[in-house]
Amino acid sequence: MLPTSPKTRVRKTLVAAGAAVLVAAGLPAHTAQAATGHHTLAYYQTQYSNGAYVSPLPLRGIATDVEVAAFHLNADGSVHLNDDPPGDPKFDRMWADVAALRSSGIKVHALLGGAGRGSFANLHNDFTRFYGLLRDVLRTYHFDGVDLDIEETFSLADTERLIRQLRADFGSGFTVILTPVATDLAGTSSFSGGFSYRQLEQDLGGQISWYTGQFYCGWGSLRSTASYDAIVRNGFSPSRVLTGAVTNPANCSGYVEPSRLASTLRKLVAKYPGFGGAAGWEYFNGLPGPASWYATVRDAMGGS
Repeated sequence: MLPTSPKTRVRKTLVAAGAAVLVAAGLPAHTAQAATGHHTLAYYQTQYSNGAYVSPLPLRGIATDVEVAAFHLNADGSVHLNDDPPGDPKFDRMWADVAALRSSGIKVHALLGGAGRGSFANLHNDFTRFYGLLRDVLRTYHFDGVDLDIEETFSLADTERLIRQLRADFGSGFTVILTPVATDLAGTSSFSGGFSYRQLEQDLGGQISWYTGQFYCGWGSLRSTASYDAIVRNGFSPSRVLTGAVTNPANCSGYVEPSRLASTLRKLVAKYPGFGGAAGWEYFNGLPGPASWYATVRDAMGGS
């Protein structure tokens, strides 16, 4: 993600065909938590814009998932949500609103890492200490899951250890998401950690809920289905991969205007009935309005 200080059902025949493709590709045919339906995921990192509080409550009835971003495990043993401890009074209203979202049926996840680096390096250097910090935050704030947004060196072994520990501590109902750049999922780059995501899926796909690809900043495009098609050709089931877009051209290069993005999403839903869904970075400045960006995405995928 971007810098952290102001980032249908599937027909049985298609499932069987998709499973055969995955087996032929050497990837798991069955995973514990493929995305169900079409997810509409909102990244909620900017809680204050020009001093004014940005409430996520307009996402009720629109989003299926909201990610509170971005958490950082600091070398001194502190945990920050962006620039401040998550218990800072400035976040009191936000936590109340997040609880209301959860009560409405929206799943709320924590995003770890992003462009603010260091969390994963600290986990590599002292896993017991820094994993404990992460575990405690996830429990304290009652998160439904966590997004591992790895944008620094973090090996395949490190990543698998972290996922296994999360599963051991939080169980099968907890959501574990990874957010690599789209070209990593297509197998043509290794930016997000430096390892093969195809290998990760082969090794541990049953413990990963889904992947949200970053189709922007030069790592893919949603002006057409081509970048997503490349990921499917690399062996990933469409039910396992969400499209990540930027909601405003100020957020990064690769912005696709809502009408064009909606066209691409309609094509993906038609082409891949098990298509996982879409995400937008980020909520506060979505065009033409924060909640309306996500409503457009939801409607394009056949939502109500």
